[in-house]
Amino acid sequence: MKNGVATVAQLAEFDEIIDVRSPLEFAEDHIPGAINCPVLNDEQRAEVGTLYKQVSPFEAKKLGAAYISANIAAHLRERFLDRPKGWKPLVACWRGGMRSGAMVTVFRSIGWNAQQLEGGYKAYRHMVVADLETLPPRFAWKVVAGATGSGKSRVLHHLAAAGAQVLDLEALACHKGSVLGVLPGAPQPSQKWFETGLRQALQGFDAARPVYVEAESRKIGKVHVPEALITAIRGGACRVVSASVPARVDFLLRDYDYFLADPEWLVQRLGGLKALRGGETIARWSELARAGNFRALVEELLTGHYDPLYAASQDRNYTGLATSREFATDDLSETGIAALAASILAADTQDAVDATVTA
Repeated sequence: MKNGVATVAQLAEFDEIIDVRSPLEFAEDHIPGAINCPVLNDEQRAEVGTLYKQVSPFEAKKLGAAYISANIAAHLRERFLDRPKGWKPLVACWRGGMRSGAMVTVFRSIGWNAQQLEGGYKAYRHMVVADLETLPPRFAWKVVAGATGSGKSRVLHHLAAAGAQVLDLEALACHKGSVLGVLPGAPQPSQKWFETGLRQALQGFDAARPVYVEAESRKIGKVHVPEALITAIRGGACRVVSASVPARVDFLLRDYDYFLADPEWLVQRLGGLKALRGGETIARWSELARAGNFRALVEELLTGHYDPLYAASQDRNYTGLATSREFATDDLSETGIAALAASILAADTQDAVDATVTA
């Protein structure tokens, strides 16, 4: 570690990570666990940037220094006066320049062993991108597949509760993965923050044990699964949940109950299917929603839209379906889904035992 400078490989060595970028920069993506103490807020950053381009770098640096000095003083007074002498913070800005350097200078003059992140957030982002290329192929993927409404995400939750390693892509994406998958009051993360979450999850897995994941499309709402990860998942061994249509309808009526409370919102979302299913079909489905005939609507959506898409997509993309193991059920209650998860885990455990004996 150079005096006052640390690399991304040393993140775990610090008591606290302080991201001094603006709130909008921080909201898009940041090092997990970092706190945001902007030395230029969004408005100040825009003002200084405009001055830099339209007047001169010298004038911009003068104004920026004034803002940065005042903001560092405020953060010091409001957030850090209680830190002990041995406190060791890491300070990061966009690329390890003026903003983080100014705070490190002040902190080190006080006596704290503050370090500046070499390369700033950009160095961290490069590490995330690189790790998302190299980490996915290290794991043996077990892909929970099945038609829409088969309770696959709930199966993952029960597998995780039983101690299995699980990558929950929909939870990280804050989306259920279809045109109707938007979650009320839960905006999706930026692509960069989604990838940060993926890397953090992958780093926590043991490569000696399988990782369970749901069969997903490349895009989950507005975010997309990185290429190396989707490729690795699509080559995984599939565990197919084969549930009856009535059981799937019952499950979806419970899982999407927020749509039932706001039929007009559901009608709005159905409009996104018009290009695929035509105006006449969407009009009929909209009338079913407005009339509260949700069971008939969900059954039509499954048989007339989701099931044909699923069959075409899975056969084309998931090579593991050729040697998949099927788990049939007519019960997608929480108890039934727990039993499914237990059956999948028991079968895979037995397969592992058999493989060891054979070897």
